[in-house]
Amino acid sequence: MLLDGKTAVITGAGRGIGRAIALAFAREGCDIAVAARSESEIEETRRLAAETGRRVVSVRCDVADLASVTAMAQAVLAELGRVDILVNNAGYGRFRPFVELTDEEFTRTIDVNLTGAFRCIKAFLPGMMAQKSGRIINVSSVSGLKAIDRQSAYCASKHGLNGLSKTLALELRPHGIAVHALCPGGVTTRLSEEEMPDRDKTDWMMPEDIAHVALFLASMGPRATTDVIHVRRFGGEPL
Repeated sequence: MLLDGKTAVITGAGRGIGRAIALAFAREGCDIAVAARSESEIEETRRLAAETGRRVVSVRCDVADLASVTAMAQAVLAELGRVDILVNNAGYGRFRPFVELTDEEFTRTIDVNLTGAFRCIKAFLPGMMAQKSGRIINVSSVSGLKAIDRQSAYCASKHGLNGLSKTLALELRPHGIAVHALCPGGVTTRLSEEEMPDRDKTDWMMPEDIAHVALFLASMGPRATTDVIHVRRFGGEPL
């Protein structure tokens, strides 16, 4: 198994890409902690992942709230003892023209997509530094690599997440910690269905497609790494 003996935390794991990553990791021998705001959704993810026979911990958490992240990290470490892999997947977006975007929507987007990742990294980094190993996968977006109409807040948050990822890849390298930004193109998720209801998604990727890439990053050997990986629809245009 690719992740036998490893432990991982996945945020935004109640559905979509986060759930797919959690299940993929568990199938490859990883003990996992799944976190999300919806208790019913993470409980369902926990139940599905537990069918693999791995240890699975579910913790309700809003990454936009520092106290919630701190409590989540304490609960996870008490149950799993250590964390080898952190997947920052929790996400939020409102896709509309900039002139229609509210202050609350912009702030929430940055708080979840960028500051939330910052908080989770800060929470688990001391343990990774102490064990001199770790892997951080920040689930970003193609919106972090180019400008997309009606996605000003989302693009700003994901560009920031990519910058954070690349900077930490440099800073944490001496501690044996790898940092990756995973940037998918179109994926069929609840966010894409709600925010882009008129888009034809017949050839869009599924969450399991992104989980395969996350598994690749999580299982990379120590002699190679990648900073930013862009995964596009087969029918999409290269950047």
